[in-house]
Amino acid sequence: MGKRKQTVIKLAQTALLAALCFVSFTFLQIKIPMPGGDATSLHIGNAFCVLAALLLGGVYGGLAGAIGMTIADILDPIYIVGAPKTFILKFCIGLIVGLVAHRIAKINESTDKKYVFRWSLIASIAGLGFNVIADPLVGYFYKQYILGQPQQMAEVLAKWSTATTFVNAVVSTVLVAVLYNVLRPVLLKSGLLVVEKKQETAHI
Repeated sequence: MGKRKQTVIKLAQTALLAALCFVSFTFLQIKIPMPGGDATSLHIGNAFCVLAALLLGGVYGGLAGAIGMTIADILDPIYIVGAPKTFILKFCIGLIVGLVAHRIAKINESTDKKYVFRWSLIASIAGLGFNVIADPLVGYFYKQYILGQPQQMAEVLAKWSTATTFVNAVVSTVLVAVLYNVLRPVLLKSGLLVVEKKQETAHI
């Protein structure tokens, strides 16, 4: 497959996964109202951010998650003010998942299903674990120092955000582990998953 065709396929897949991030967050969330007109949510949007990074790599996957989730924020009157924060955090999730899965473990070079499953799970935990810590922490400083929200309100939102983000992370990790390891062989067989095939080495 030519390099130009690979790029076109990756861009199309990036757009598709960005749309999935948008749809899953916008229509499959349970919004929890907070004081001051703010809110936090239980959702599976982050699962598709991670799935995108596993399928497309950190940069393309990170962009898919960042674009999809940011557009979702922009179209929501409650979350619109947090859109810049969302873009940065979701992009970082993608970069971390891509780093672990593709740079460290090189799962696209392996045909060992157990190895791929193990490292896709580890990569998911790394990316979503980062988000559990970073989302409420960055959100706290963003709300207080950028948006000028009172400290007490920012603290309450940060505590609730920690709880919901953790629940989201657990659910998303399980969902991604299933989705990726079901989709991967199908996409490989159909030629829709762009991989770099190199000489297989033994994995311990």
